[in-house]
Amino acid sequence: MDLLDFDFVLPKSLIGQTAIEPRDSCRLLMYQRNSKQISHHVFGDLTRILDDNTVLVLNDTKVFPARLFGVKNTGGKTEILLLKQLSQNCYSAIGKGKNKVGTKIVFSPDLSGEITKNNEGEVEITFNQSGFALIEKIDQLGKTPLPPYIQSVVKEKDLRIQYQTIYAKEKGSAAAPTAGLHFTDKLLEKLKDKGVQIEKVTLHVGLGTFKPVTEEQVISKTLHTECFIVSDETANNLNEAKKLGKKIIAVGTTSCRLLETLSNQEGIITPGQGETNIFIQPGYRFKFVDGLITNFHLPSTSLLMLVSALTLSPNTSEELKKFSDSPIGMVYQEAIKEKYKFFSFGDAMLVL
Repeated sequence: MDLLDFDFVLPKSLIGQTAIEPRDSCRLLMYQRNSKQISHHVFGDLTRILDDNTVLVLNDTKVFPARLFGVKNTGGKTEILLLKQLSQNCYSAIGKGKNKVGTKIVFSPDLSGEITKNNEGEVEITFNQSGFALIEKIDQLGKTPLPPYIQSVVKEKDLRIQYQTIYAKEKGSAAAPTAGLHFTDKLLEKLKDKGVQIEKVTLHVGLGTFKPVTEEQVISKTLHTECFIVSDETANNLNEAKKLGKKIIAVGTTSCRLLETLSNQEGIITPGQGETNIFIQPGYRFKFVDGLITNFHLPSTSLLMLVSALTLSPNTSEELKKFSDSPIGMVYQEAIKEKYKFFSFGDAMLVL
């Protein structure tokens, strides 16, 4: 597989810069794999498209204000982007500039940290507070992390609402599972009334999700790790639905990665918690997921490769030959032609 196969040119004007309101008024491109048909809708049309033979699997992770600004003991200003909590007082993070081991950073009069590890920019930082007190302080001082391609200025109090799903519950993500941003309480109620089954899982999104893929990752078929939790009840509900022949539609690539991680070859989910580094790319045979709701993704990312794998004919190991000639290439060309908005604050697509 050539990484250049997943490159494409996107006009900057199509990069979504502001949250779409109301959330379910965004556009929805539907691609049906068996017929290779594309149709255009709005997100609220899911109440017409989906039926009681459908299960939607949502990721209820919650974005935390992971950007911290401080001053180093050398006097220089710095920014730390927290990625994952490692212990009661220690996080892995990305540090801007030079942050040598031993560097002390003051974030406020009562919150400071020390760099205890540095691995090519990814650091570990140990704080002078721990547990709930530390989480409260991060929530007070931190800023919501936004992808660098979003240039619009949004007040922090608004951003904490806009860059969060309405069902977010388990705090731990450095980025939002953006496919879920399009749901409203009213839409979810309408879907439930129609008989659509709603299940929730948790996978905390790390920034590695959006990084360009390396050749080494392609060969090893592994990515960065992300933490997950799936309860016994949810696993039982999903397994029963699958047994009854219902269509399992993952809301977002994060939900999809998690379901495929926990499914065995017979399509049975095992509950639990842990980490996944699964890399779904063309040629992957899906074991549990039948469809996907997702946004339009950055070139050369693992997200685009996952969607590429799913848009190929179902239940086959068909290989992607060239992006422009593939199903995902055709879908993206149509989306660009019809001026869909791309990336985190963009429109959505449904693969069935």
